[in-house]
Amino acid sequence: MVIANRRLTISQGDLMPRKQRCCPIDSDTAKSMVDTRAQDEELAGLAWAVAHPIRVRIVRLLIERESCICGEIVEEMPVAQSTVSQHLKILREAGLIQGEISGPKVCYCISASKLQQLKSLIAAL
Repeated sequence: MVIANRRLTISQGDLMPRKQRCCPIDSDTAKSMVDTRAQDEELAGLAWAVAHPIRVRIVRLLIERESCICGEIVEEMPVAQSTVSQHLKILREAGLIQGEISGPKVCYCISASKLQQLKSLIAAL
């Protein structure tokens, strides 16, 4: 770059401002941040599964009743049966609930271990 007939040399480091942390991180904290990537993925998946009010209501209902028939869940929700089925699918895929086929119906229950894992991951934030 030439300024007023003078040559100014700028290194690449000068172009990029250095970021300064307002709160310095010690080496143990930095290491634990790297070690938690798998936990972060798990937490994100579980958090997404309960990131809708209907799914939260379903989880609460199953915690209260210990098990539930699909039709009973639909009766408790202010949405159509097909919408409840989609929410149940998301909760099942995340592992928060389990479903057992009982004749023409499916009996759902909460996965206590997955729920505890979600609680632990949130508490560790």
